[in-house]
Amino acid sequence: MRQVSSKQLAAMLERRGWRLLRTKGNHPIYGMLGRVERISVPVHGNQPLEIGILRHLLNIAWLNESELD
Repeated sequence: MRQVSSKQLAAMLERRGWRLLRTKGNHPIYGMLGRVERISVPVHGNQPLEIGILRHLLNIAWLNESELD
């Protein structure tokens, strides 16, 4: 799996219809109309997300690895 920074993941979520609901510290929280799930993306500079966290967030967003830009 390709490494992605949290800023890149946040931009990809917004392109896929997720909207920023609020920010708590360094964690923007995204939601989508009609979905109860919320996605909290940990932003720590421009460091890449750990693979396990990235897979978990993609799973919640119903995205797969091939959709990473």
